[in-house]
Amino acid sequence: MAFRCQRDSYAREFTTTVVSCRPAELQTEGSNGKKVLSGFHVVLEDTLLFPEGGGQPDDHGTINDISVLRVTRRGEQADHFTQTPLDPGSQVLVRVDWERRFDHMQQHSGQHLITAVADHLFKLKTTSWELGRFRSAIELDTPSMTTEQVAAIEQSVNEKIRDRLPVNVRELSLDDPEVEQVRGRGLPDDHAGPVRVVSIKGVDSNMCCGTHVSNLSDLQVIKILGTEKGKKNKTNLIFLAGNRVLKWMERSHGTEKALTALLKCGAEDHVEAVKKLQNSTKILQKNNLNLLRDLAVHIAHSLRNSPDWGGVVVLHRKEGDSEFMNIIANEIGSEETLLFLTVGDEKGAGLFLLAGPPASVETLGPRTDRVLPCWPVWSRAPDLK
Repeated sequence: MAFRCQRDSYAREFTTTVVSCRPAELQTEGSNGKKVLSGFHVVLEDTLLFPEGGGQPDDHGTINDISVLRVTRRGEQADHFTQTPLDPGSQVLVRVDWERRFDHMQQHSGQHLITAVADHLFKLKTTSWELGRFRSAIELDTPSMTTEQVAAIEQSVNEKIRDRLPVNVRELSLDDPEVEQVRGRGLPDDHAGPVRVVSIKGVDSNMCCGTHVSNLSDLQVIKILGTEKGKKNKTNLIFLAGNRVLKWMERSHGTEKALTALLKCGAEDHVEAVKKLQNSTKILQKNNLNLLRDLAVHIAHSLRNSPDWGGVVVLHRKEGDSEFMNIIANEIGSEETLLFLTVGDEKGAGLFLLAGPPASVETLGPRTDRVLPCWPVWSRAPDLK
């Protein structure tokens, strides 16, 4: 059975009947970790909300203004998870989150188009794909792709978008000979009923359960961001379609404006300006390190020559590092004096060095570790050089 969302992907609301409502649980995962929600699985006579499948996430929406948190397919039915029960037999109004739905339509149809063009131009087969929250990825059965191949695919798909090619959805019976000619990665084990085929005129025919645009012009534009190494000697082609391209451009333009203000130069000079800053930073860091080393030697000699020298020496330097402490300990080189040196942020993480008589270090080291659990221990015996 094809759901209403599959028969008319552009429909935004419609009325249907509740078939059943049974208790259920939903496991969610967020910033606070995993959480199990108690609620209900609502089954409708028909649904406007797409259940996840074919690489496409489920729709968001409402039933009688009650939020639907998840939609999953179970055979020929769709389970809608809500936290409020609905009475079987009652008439309900279903609304879809259109912004999310249309975004999924653009990305999914964009994937079909890219897959077909990559196969036609370079015999690159799609083995899987992912519709991500911010970007989508097509896994191609090739260990690598050239820059020229990526550019050619992007140019071709956008030409077809400008040609306003129609996208049609048909249903074929399982025994229809045409099914054997249609591209696809096989049907689910629990598939029942006719086979749904999505066709881009003159470009591609593919078995698919997802929601799609009716014309490639609705994709607006496709931008391929590049490639990444995939699993098992495959390559992931990263892309954006439609409104995601516009949002990406808006973010990029915002970043460009901010960099122009910070670097005091035009966008065409940003890279060179950053390179100059990096080089200057490296020089400053090197100079700072040399000064810190000189300071460590000076501090060590001052401590040695102090009239109060002996017993226990305690010193903290916020901007110091492990080498700074090491230099002081080595310059002092005393087996009789207990040194307790610390560096780093007083309110955050840091390092400490405990050096001196072996018995004292062995006794005080573990105690210091308990007092400063966020500060790694660096205990040293007095074999200083």
